[in-house]
Amino acid sequence: MKCPFCGHLEDKVIDSRESGEGDVIRRRRECLKCSKRFTTYEAVEELRLMVVKKDGRREPYDRKKLMSGLLKACEKRPVAVEQLETLIDQLERDLSRHYEKEVDSRAIGERVMERLHALDPVAYVRFASVYREFKDANQFMRELKELLAQQKV
Repeated sequence: MKCPFCGHLEDKVIDSRESGEGDVIRRRRECLKCSKRFTTYEAVEELRLMVVKKDGRREPYDRKKLMSGLLKACEKRPVAVEQLETLIDQLERDLSRHYEKEVDSRAIGERVMERLHALDPVAYVRFASVYREFKDANQFMRELKELLAQQKV
């Protein structure tokens, strides 16, 4: 494993833990050169879905791309990376149960927004504003009003 700090290729595993469902192993590692610690995740690569985009293009499902979008939505929010990893793990299990070869990008987006809404309402609005491509401030305000109405209930 390449150290993200110095690029050295040798490290030692300090701690290993399974996720709650046992499908991911989290490993704490220490670089043998710079002694800095970092975390890696090991999982079985099962999801071989093609994502059908809005314009009809197809591209392979990309966990890293989804994580990047979630990290942007959760910037400066009290959401841990581990929570986002769990969100994506749950999403992937859900997708693998319902889809075999292809999944519409809207199905992914809606499922992500549903989970993100429960995790952090501000991050949800940020993600929704990009995902739903609000055309004007009125659309954005309608979404905020719906969110506020749900929180009052």
